[in-house]
Amino acid sequence: MATYSADYLKRLMAAVERFEEIFGRWMETQEESDHIQTRGLYPTVWTKEGQDQAAVRTLELDVAEAAGAAARAVAVTGASMRVAGLGVVDPIENWSLMSAPKAIFTPQEIRATAARVRGRLSTMISEAEEAAESATPGFAPSELHEVIWTAAAAHWTTHQYRVAVREASEALTVYWKERLGRNDVTDTSFWQQTLSGGEPEPGKPKLAWPGPAEDQTAKSMRGGLAPLAGALNNLATGLNLTVRNVATHTRDELTEQGGMERLAAYSYFARLLDQCEIRRAKEPEDT
Repeated sequence: MATYSADYLKRLMAAVERFEEIFGRWMETQEESDHIQTRGLYPTVWTKEGQDQAAVRTLELDVAEAAGAAARAVAVTGASMRVAGLGVVDPIENWSLMSAPKAIFTPQEIRATAARVRGRLSTMISEAEEAAESATPGFAPSELHEVIWTAAAAHWTTHQYRVAVREASEALTVYWKERLGRNDVTDTSFWQQTLSGGEPEPGKPKLAWPGPAEDQTAKSMRGGLAPLAGALNNLATGLNLTVRNVATHTRDELTEQGGMERLAAYSYFARLLDQCEIRRAKEPEDT
């Protein structure tokens, strides 16, 4: 797993600051709105009257270039946003969607993302410098599965490791429930039904490891996914209960190493699920 040096993180910080500066100059040429004012149907930015269109287009290219450089910082810090129907999206990389109908982002959300990235990078830079001074080996949890790290990042960077693990677990379940359209069942029932053997039923798709039915490796993977999901779900339930107990939380917070090991388990499970096939029952034909 990659380890980020303080110098590399500082370069990412500079890229984000450059994006903020150029984005700010471009916004001076734009009218700014939000989802409430546009009722979610229109762009949240549009060019002000009287602007030099050629100059505006040049600025847009500058913003696009700066966003490309800053996007890596969003991935490293896990500052992406979850958008209903689209999944995890990087607001900085997709800043131009503000100008589209039914805009996904507002200018304030772009600014907030950049500020959040800078805050997390600042913490990561300090920790990288301390690790270098003490010669302590580092690690990069940001290289975990995107769904896991996006959910955990905000709590991880403030050293709330137990909460980070809990949020990652819940996010993985929410992600697959939304993807399969299964918000009608509890988390435990969802995994039991989705990873169990047999054929899918209408409205109840299943995830199955790909490969021929007689292939031994495929058989082993299919047999192991359901127990793995159950074990991780039980782990999430335990963490959820203990984190709500203030006394326990204060006395027995997870260590960084312990949190990392748990996040790694969820990340591994998430990557296995990504490789599965979604099997849906055939809908009955109209007669």
